[in-house]
Amino acid sequence: MKIIVNGEPADTGAGTLAELLGELGLAEAIIATALNGAVVRAVKRSGTPIADGDRVEILAPMQGG
Repeated sequence: MKIIVNGEPADTGAGTLAELLGELGLAEAIIATALNGAVVRAVKRSGTPIADGDRVEILAPMQGG
């Protein structure tokens, strides 16, 4: 299916947000996620389905000062 990840078109066979993160090599990463503009907590990712046309945002915390 075709989705948008961080503003870029992507193809995936994942059925859930957690599976998508696994495909992207981010399964163990400390990140924040949003699906179609709504924040998805880490504990909810495995139960959050994704569908054709969905928009996924993945953000990593940055340190600095």
